[in-house]
Amino acid sequence: MTLIADRLNRISPSQTIAISTKARALKAEGRDIISLSAGEPDFDTPAHIKQAAIEAINAGDTKYTDVAGTPALRKAVVEKFKRDSGIDYKPEEVIVSTGGKQVIFNAMLATVQAGDEVVIPTPCWVSYPDIVQLAEGTPVFMPCPQDTGFKMRAEDLDAMITPKTKWVFLNSPSNPTGAAYSAEDLRPICDVLLKHPHVWVFTDDIYEKLTYDGFKPATVVQVEPKLKERTITMNGCSKAYAMTGWRIGFCGAPVQLIKAMDKLQSQSTSNTSSIGQAAAVAALNGPEDALVEMAKVYKVRRDLVVDMLNEAEGLICHKPEGAFYVFPSMQGCMGKTTSKGKKIETDEDFVIALLDEEGVAAVHGSAFVYPGHFRISYATSTEALREACIRIQRFCASLR
Repeated sequence: MTLIADRLNRISPSQTIAISTKARALKAEGRDIISLSAGEPDFDTPAHIKQAAIEAINAGDTKYTDVAGTPALRKAVVEKFKRDSGIDYKPEEVIVSTGGKQVIFNAMLATVQAGDEVVIPTPCWVSYPDIVQLAEGTPVFMPCPQDTGFKMRAEDLDAMITPKTKWVFLNSPSNPTGAAYSAEDLRPICDVLLKHPHVWVFTDDIYEKLTYDGFKPATVVQVEPKLKERTITMNGCSKAYAMTGWRIGFCGAPVQLIKAMDKLQSQSTSNTSSIGQAAAVAALNGPEDALVEMAKVYKVRRDLVVDMLNEAEGLICHKPEGAFYVFPSMQGCMGKTTSKGKKIETDEDFVIALLDEEGVAAVHGSAFVYPGHFRISYATSTEALREACIRIQRFCASLR
């Protein structure tokens, strides 16, 4: 009798976490490592949010809460959705979970049956397919190439939907590409979804507040209110508010689905941290000056990285609308050999050699179900990014 359940064979450890772990280990050995692999802001959580958590502790706000979140936080989420997207949710249509990842996990486990298909545009965040497979669903990948700005086209989505399709995922702005959808982009996609009433939509808007050059991101229910009764609108505090460690994700969805997710969460983690929830109320209800300043810095970094990577031999880097990632193609480096005699046959070969020879940690595109590319996070200091890009240019120039 084996100890480990077969279901775990369907999934792999997070490859972004694996690269970050390897980079930390090399750094601990004394190597000069610049890690651009983690999707985590390098900014501190804004002061008023931290103060709200301190006040909650001092007030004894340290007990269990409702599984779905405190009334104060669910009210703040309702107001956030209305204020930012014009969507009307009620508190009973909201659940708060331990990060956005648990929202996805709860939703898939509560709804997906064996044989159900879930359409996932690629490149995609590494956890989407694994969570679907853990729920016994079948990921159906829809490639979205660089020449469409890494965005899905309505006609391609229409062709992917079958009677078995249960969900369509949409991540805007995207991890790993930074691609974001405007209302104009979403209109034809919503029209396709209206044609298929058996299909539900999971829209991951966790990077919503990180867009640049005046770009206005939109979300599905905002563009087509008729889809509200079969859409999960997910968001959270981790990226925009630099609160990754606080573990606060939330979503709006029909009451029936929220109740199912609440039931599942009640038998897994129960409520997320009461202190974290108090801090999230302050984040959602408070001033956003710090977010504006962070976005200004991210834009400068994005422009620096895109320009410098496009100067590297063999790389082509698309300029994204949002998030804090770029996803350059390294097809021009394929088949070449490094100065240490290692042949670049895959994108994974490329990032491993880059880490080994130049001390720059990135994540290979295959981890995001899109080979021939790699992801760089520019959520680190401008000085480190400039040095990393110099090293990447040097590495690419050394290939023969």
